[in-house]
Amino acid sequence: MASPTKYIFITGGVTSSLGKGIIAASLAKLLQSRGFKVTIQKFDPYLNIDPGTLNPYEHGECFVTEDGAETDLDLGHYERFLNTNTSQDNNVTTGRIYNNVITKERKGEFLGKTVQVIPHITDEIKNSFYRLGEEGNYDVVITEIGGCVGDIESLPFIEAVRQARWDLGANNHLVVHLTLIPYLSAAKELKTKPTQHSVKQLLEAGIQPDILVCRSEHHLPLDVKKKLALFCNVQLNCVIEAMDAETIYDVPLHMKKEKLDERVMTKLKLPSKSDTKLELWKEFLGRLKNPTQEVNIGLVGKYISLPDAYKSIIESFIHGGAACETKVNLSLISSEEIEKDNVAKKLAELDGILVAPGFGERGLEGKLETVKFARTNKIPFFGICLGMQVAVIEFARNVLGLTDANSIEMNPDTSHPVISLMEEQKNIELMGGTMRLGSYPCQLTKGTKVSAAYGKAKIQERHRHRYEFNNEYLKQYKENGLVPTGINPESGLVEIVELKDHPWFVGTQFHPEYKSTVLNPHPLFVRFIQATLDNKKNNN
Repeated sequence: MASPTKYIFITGGVTSSLGKGIIAASLAKLLQSRGFKVTIQKFDPYLNIDPGTLNPYEHGECFVTEDGAETDLDLGHYERFLNTNTSQDNNVTTGRIYNNVITKERKGEFLGKTVQVIPHITDEIKNSFYRLGEEGNYDVVITEIGGCVGDIESLPFIEAVRQARWDLGANNHLVVHLTLIPYLSAAKELKTKPTQHSVKQLLEAGIQPDILVCRSEHHLPLDVKKKLALFCNVQLNCVIEAMDAETIYDVPLHMKKEKLDERVMTKLKLPSKSDTKLELWKEFLGRLKNPTQEVNIGLVGKYISLPDAYKSIIESFIHGGAACETKVNLSLISSEEIEKDNVAKKLAELDGILVAPGFGERGLEGKLETVKFARTNKIPFFGICLGMQVAVIEFARNVLGLTDANSIEMNPDTSHPVISLMEEQKNIELMGGTMRLGSYPCQLTKGTKVSAAYGKAKIQERHRHRYEFNNEYLKQYKENGLVPTGINPESGLVEIVELKDHPWFVGTQFHPEYKSTVLNPHPLFVRFIQATLDNKKNNN
């Protein structure tokens, strides 16, 4: 099939966590900055239908798209770099592939044929490869293949990449292989053998990589590049060095310097639309690396031993900090370690506090103590999802006098369910069925901190939660100063609460971090950082 859309496949070898997602996002950014329409998709080789039910310790953050898909955290990188939305079609798992094929088989769509990995599974994978390109919206579709070459679970994806070359034609199909060049300090030399073995495994699967991107802590001398080119059967100028970077946002500029985009364009016969336009990106990096002030902000959550569990929040602070020309010193604090007796000591050095999203009761008491400390000591506070709900529970217990107040997630028998389920959710049993996922509208109250931050009356934000503010208690909250300042216009559900007479005390039921990008830092993060700066100055 001749294709007007070009397809780039990014595979990884030697070890996981080399940064395929960042290389994919950086290459996409460079092509986008030359005027091409680009999207990126991630194919994950695990059997879960999506990462929605995975523990954050297993897989890091679950990223949510506008259309409500629960996806791999790499999609967050794609959106932050490209400043464009992804969708359900941008993240596909082995589980989804097999589920689709088995569903078709049960419906009799294979006309009694024996259903096999080849051709049925590989055909389904290829259909998913091409789906975004067939819409005619993109010049280039970049596909990141999760895992490592040689993993058993990756084999059907690698086979589908091999077959795709024959479907698409050589000028529409390109493979970039990301690999590791380790440095042995005892021998004082870089070793190419792991990369040679990795490429050999690709060749055994019938794939010749077009470009090698080599992760290393040291510069690759010319003789090492020549050796890699010779033994891996790759052109010398297609051996690309990827040194460790100060920040992931430096990587597009490093890849431009290495001419990765030029090599790709040459091999895919892409017409050179224009040179890269990265002025705004460089301005962002300039502000990021040359802050004029700094603040200490605590992120209080229960998954802090794996920072990837809060990846989008951490990156949102980087975007917002750069917008304020401020270095945000972010401390990750375990809510399980916070108690009534030590809360003041644990949080004493902080200029602002964010209570993170999460599910379940573990660490809840520590979050409640954190909220109380921020509220009573007038420390700027930002609560996201469960963080907002904890703020609602804490206020009920300590201000409204409802000592038993709780969420029915934590205590189904509470006499004051200030956080509850909507009636229509109560009889649904499937885990995903009761979730509010994806983008929903929110009407803001004029004259509030959030309306000032957004600068408009109606917004759209992404959700990932099951329980809601219980509107039966709305009057009590309003009368006592914790005011709903954002309401879903269709359901009347409370989306945002603000505390009166406080420097900044905002809780959001939605996840603003999912929409923060390099070129569009989220206004709530920007205003929260600004509030911590203002409060710090006022108290000095």
